Amino acid sequence: MPKVGMPEIRKPQLVEATMAVIDEVGLSGASVTLISKKAGVSSGIIHHYFGGKHGLLEETMRTVLRRLSATSIAHLQAADPNNVAARVMAIVAANFDGYQVESKVVKTWLAFWAQAMHDKDLHRLQRVNERRLLSHLRYELKQALPAEQAQFMAQGIAALIDGIWLRGALNPDGISPENAQKIISDYLEKQLAPYLS
Repeated sequence: MPKVGMPEIRKPQLVEATMAVIDEVGLSGASVTLISKKAGVSSGIIHHYFGGKHGLLEETMRTVLRRLSATSIAHLQAADPNNVAARVMAIVAANFDGYQVESKVVKTWLAFWAQAMHDKDLHRLQRVNERRLLSHLRYELKQALPAEQAQFMAQGIAALIDGIWLRGALNPDGISPENAQKIISDYLEKQLAPYLS
């Protein structure tokens, strides 16, 4: 029987081990045995806490998404509440934050996206994340744009985030947060110019 308080210690350990193993061998090679060995625990612990590899991947992505949400909030709190462009770029910056572009996190995202197409629980997580991003962008853009234009532009920025992120993830040199933000900032300035002049 697990000791009281063990989940608080073991779960983050197992999430880290999952990302490390996905980084090394990919999702298909990331077996419960390899993950448990990496975490230094028995494979029974994974089945006990998560019901197996699927549950562990879901918890791993929930952890990554919680971190993204907290980072977005922190970036927005630091941005000028009256500067629409700065607030949109705070959201963009959170998506290219240091943690989100670490190799193990990037490969976990890629594995998650690929698996979400075939798994209803992971697909639901992806949809929540997508809606949250669009909602945040739309909210900020509506401070300067008509609702329809804000929606259109939010979709454009989200597509740029995902596209630049994916291209960078597949690049041997990795993702360049600076370059990503420069490209999106250029798009944003050009789109906002007619409304802010």
